[in-house]
Amino acid sequence: MNKVILMGRLCADPEFRQTQSGVASCRIRVAVNRPFANKQTGEREADFINVTCWRQTAEFVNRYFRKGNMIAVEGSLRNNDWTDQNGVKHYTMDVQADNVHFCESRNSNQNNNGGYAPSTGGYQANYQQPSYAQPAAPAPAPAPQQAAAPQQSVQLGDLGDFEEILSDGEVPF
Repeated sequence: MNKVILMGRLCADPEFRQTQSGVASCRIRVAVNRPFANKQTGEREADFINVTCWRQTAEFVNRYFRKGNMIAVEGSLRNNDWTDQNGVKHYTMDVQADNVHFCESRNSNQNNNGGYAPSTGGYQANYQQPSYAQPAAPAPAPAPQQAAAPQQSVQLGDLGDFEEILSDGEVPF
């Protein structure tokens, strides 16, 4: 199985191109934070991963994403090997995107405050583009109650069926 799921920020604006036959292509570079900090410096590091999008997905990314936007990518890992003019063989690994999703709200994109606000919007190449209408106004908050109901105590039951396990600190396997 070859499945890649990435979530990170775009390092630059998408590079949109079309093949000679008119097929849309888009290359992006996604900075994905590592879940831990470097032990020597204490700073968080990131991996920079090249992603290639094709057809409707490429057009979607080019239209709605810019440098710094949070993006989620689903796809597969592909190796690209080639030989340059000097006869040197080069090897690269890229992600070929199947699905691309927004990972922050439109307002945080416009404010560019770097915050994370999950969105329900997403785009899959074989689906229609999502609509970008403004969300409806939030429902009014319920009126506060006049008198608070007395809190009920929670019954835990009989804990006598359990016994304390004493251990010498060794792992049992």
